[in-house]
Parts: sequence; C-alpha cells; structure tokens
Amino acid sequence: MPIRRRSTHKLVLALSMALIARPLAAQQTPSVSDGVASEGQAAMDALRQAMAGQKASQPAMTLPAFAAPKADASTQRRAWEAMRRQAGNPSMKARADASIARGKAGLAAQQEAMARRVGQALGLAQPDIVSLANVAAPDAHLRWVPLLFVSSSMPIDELRTYAAQLAKTGGALAFRGMPGGMSKVAPMAKLSAEILRLDPGCEGPACTMRAVPIVVDPIAFREHGITRVPALAMVVGDPTQAYCERGDTPTPAGPIAPAAPVVYGDAALSGLLEEIARLGGQEEVADAQARLAHR
Repeated sequence: MPIRRRSTHKLVLALSMALIARPLAAQQTPSVSDGVASEGQAAMDALRQAMAGQKASQPAMTLPAFAAPKADASTQRRAWEAMRRQAGNPSMKARADASIARGKAGLAAQQEAMARRVGQALGLAQPDIVSLANVAAPDAHLRWVPLLFVSSSMPIDELRTYAAQLAKTGGALAFRGMPGGMSKVAPMAKLSAEILRLDPGCEGPACTMRAVPIVVDPIAFREHGITRVPALAMVVGDPTQAYCERGDTPTPAGPIAPAAPVVYGDAALSGLLEEIARLGGQEEVADAQARLAHR
C-alpha cells in the first residue's frame, strides 16, 4: 500500500500547534487568577471599612446604674431598736427553751415505750393490761388469764392469728422450749418477732409489735398435762412472773381452787373459750370473753 505523505504532514503540523499553544495558556493562567484575587481583596477591604463606619456612627449603649433605696436616719434607728428588742425578748427565749424541753421529753417517752414493747414481745416484761382492755385493769393476781400452749412447728400464720386474738384478752403464748435449744436465744427472738409483728413485711427494731407476752415454760406444760398443741388453759395471775416470785397465789374461789379444764383443737380463741365454759369453766372465761367481745 503506498504511503500518503500529505496526511503525515498534517499530523505533524497539528502536534506542533498543540505544543506551542500549551505554554501560552500556562503563561496566561497566573495573570487571570491574580486579577481575581486582587479584586476579591479590594471588595473585602471595602466591606470592613463600611462596617467600621456604621459602628462609629451608632452611640454606645449603657445600662442605668442600680442604686439601693436608702432609708432616712429615723427609719434605720427604729429598725435597729426593733431588732435589739427582739433578740433580747425573754418570752421568746422561754418559749424556745420550753419547746426544746418538750422535744427531749417526747423523745425519751418514745424510747421508753419502744423498749417496753420490745421487752413485752420477748416475754421479758409484763404486758400493759390497761391499754389492752381499754379499762381499769383488776388485780393481776385475781384474774384468770388465757394461756395458749403452742409449738414452733405450727404454721407462722396460725401463730400470728392466735397472737392477734390473745392481744384482745390479755392472754399469753407458751412454748415448751426454744427452737435450736435453750442455749440459743436468737432463733426464739426471731420467731417471737415474726409472731408479734403487726406488719409481717416490716423489718428492724422500729416495727410495731402486739402486746402479747411469750413465755418458755416447760413446767406449765407438765402441770397442765399438755400432750399436744394448740391447747388452751386458764391460769391465775401473771404467766410471765418467775415461779420463785409467785408464792401462794390467791384465786377468786379461795386459796386453793380447782383447775379449769384444758381444751385442745385448732380452733379460734372464742371457740376454745366457749368449750371451757361448756365444760364448767364459765367463771374462768367470763373476763376473757368480755374483753374479746369488747374489741
């Protein structure tokens, strides 16, 4: 195939023109960008000058000074005299001292009442018969008291129910022994708190307790011939009193009175009292029934 020289010359000419045009474009570009930059800088300078002139033309804003009101000399003198009279007023000091004394006395009374309730809950103190019956209490040595014989193996809900009923009559709960043995007091104290606590969900020493004494008395179990629980017997006097302090306890029927019958059965306290009355113990249960009906 013959070579076309005319086309080759055209190609060489086009390449030569492109190489010549590239340096010219490179030389013209910096001059154009420099012009644009200089014009932008001039516009920014003009804007700054305009803003500075506008600020200079506006007056400066100042806030008014705050001045505290001043009282005249007589007003100030009366105020100071009133303050001195108030500070040295003996009646105010006397009322403050009386309030402090009442607060201390109230705190001491609350502490004493709390200690007494804890002692009654653990069977270490005599129950408050007056508050239980809401009447004047008779002589404790001449009153028949319900003594309910129970065991730690009984359900706690059942023991709590009996404690709530005995609280109305001034009765007591009697255990043959303590859970865990006589040498361990903590399990018995815990069980007593669970039985006597008004709110079963309450924890701690500040919980309100029922005023029902709990005694551990194996002698009473033997004297009454208790073979199973629960069992109810009517006893004379205070079942929490130590045996060495009881002596010859008189009874309403005389120095020696026949023992009231003992009844057994998982029944309400009212039903057990009615059973004793049916068996001939009307006089023994009369006071307890009256207290139970009153509440």
